[in-house]
Amino acid sequence: MKILEVKGLIKNFGGLRAVDSLDLSVEEGQILSLIGPNGAGKSTVFNCIAGVYAPSAGEIHFQGAKINNQKPWDLCRKGLARTFQIVKPFASKTVLYNVMVGSFANTDKTAQAEEKALEVLTLLHLDDKKDVKAGNLTIADRKRLEIARALATRPGLLLLDEVMAGLRPTEVDEMVEIIRDLRNSGITIFVIEHIMRAIMALSDRIVVIHFGGKIAEGTPTEVASDPNVIKAYLGEEYVVS
Repeated sequence: MKILEVKGLIKNFGGLRAVDSLDLSVEEGQILSLIGPNGAGKSTVFNCIAGVYAPSAGEIHFQGAKINNQKPWDLCRKGLARTFQIVKPFASKTVLYNVMVGSFANTDKTAQAEEKALEVLTLLHLDDKKDVKAGNLTIADRKRLEIARALATRPGLLLLDEVMAGLRPTEVDEMVEIIRDLRNSGITIFVIEHIMRAIMALSDRIVVIHFGGKIAEGTPTEVASDPNVIKAYLGEEYVVS
């Protein structure tokens, strides 16, 4: 079953076309990755899906219903959550407080919000830091906090925007395991990422865009051997023989 379907998505900013007639879909329980060079339009796609930008044309369907022009907070309550490339926690507040903000998307009871927040923090191995101020976290822990805040909204579909950027190799490996565990818990994942070894290890399917348009789609092996993808983005070191 398709949890997300994008049909003919176009997004213009004045005379600039950032996304050009994009079609893609995400199957429930899948990890789909969106890759491409800087400026290819990846984050614009996420922003259209998440309700930050209104599409110039095309349709976006989530769980079978058209969601064009719906507000981010309404989509969040329907089960569509996202993280941001630049993490901006409430730095002077505790880790627990930050995650409880997400929990309040589905409850107005403080005890229930705290219970859900603690559950998520345990899942992401941040429960021992629940009383630490978010501004004192390492970049790796701030990335986990960003995911935790989104998870606390109880999403069915989670959009992850470069959650591994700036991490050390061992931290990338830990994040890969976290994302796999999230998928295994029943959450569908749609991810933008530039760290290709992580993308190749995680993805069920990959969509590649360049200048806002799709140039390839397939399994990691298929994408890594596609001449158009190699030329536009990957480079010869990713050629699959």
